[in-house]
Amino acid sequence: MAARDYGQYDGVTRALELVGERWALLLVRDLLVGPRRYGDLAAGLPRIPSNILAARLKDLQAAGILRRVPHSRVIVYELTAYGRELEPVVLGLSAWGTKALGDPREEQVLTPDALTIWLRTAFRPEVAAALPATAYAAHLGGEPLLIRVEGPALDVTRDAGEADLAFATGPGIHLLLSGRLAPQDAIGRGVVEVLRGRGTLLERFARTFVLAA
Repeated sequence: MAARDYGQYDGVTRALELVGERWALLLVRDLLVGPRRYGDLAAGLPRIPSNILAARLKDLQAAGILRRVPHSRVIVYELTAYGRELEPVVLGLSAWGTKALGDPREEQVLTPDALTIWLRTAFRPEVAAALPATAYAAHLGGEPLLIRVEGPALDVTRDAGEADLAFATGPGIHLLLSGRLAPQDAIGRGVVEVLRGRGTLLERFARTFVLAA
């Protein structure tokens, strides 16, 4: 990615030259969840212009961060092993940036892939290991996200499978994950709407996933 050249020689500079262009790290964020078609990436970043999306994908591919591969008669984009090394960086940025979040604005959205990375950031395996295995279904604008917690293991998939607690939410879930709202207050204020299951399980969810405020 030669478009940005700071004229300095060190690792931080080179990293910014590779993934510092606008939208680049958000594409990496979504691809850390799994391979995506071009249309999936566009839908996950609704404000990205199509020419910028194409350019960023081309640049990231040229840098060896992602690749195009055939999958079930379509082309998908996936991270290379080198690209997947960015996961701890992205999770660290997620935790760091969360500390500076205010209340969500009306026009801001939370996508399933973004929530998946947030949940990976917030997951507390040492807490989960002491709790019963639990499956949660989070619905974001009608899109289901199945969150399975079993011991210290976390699995998050796009799925409408069986869950012990199903709830609808949006960007305001940050208020729950950061502890700014207690589980029952989150339900009472409409930040979380229980669809199925026992609402009391939201307390277990809030113990398992914690973001620093």
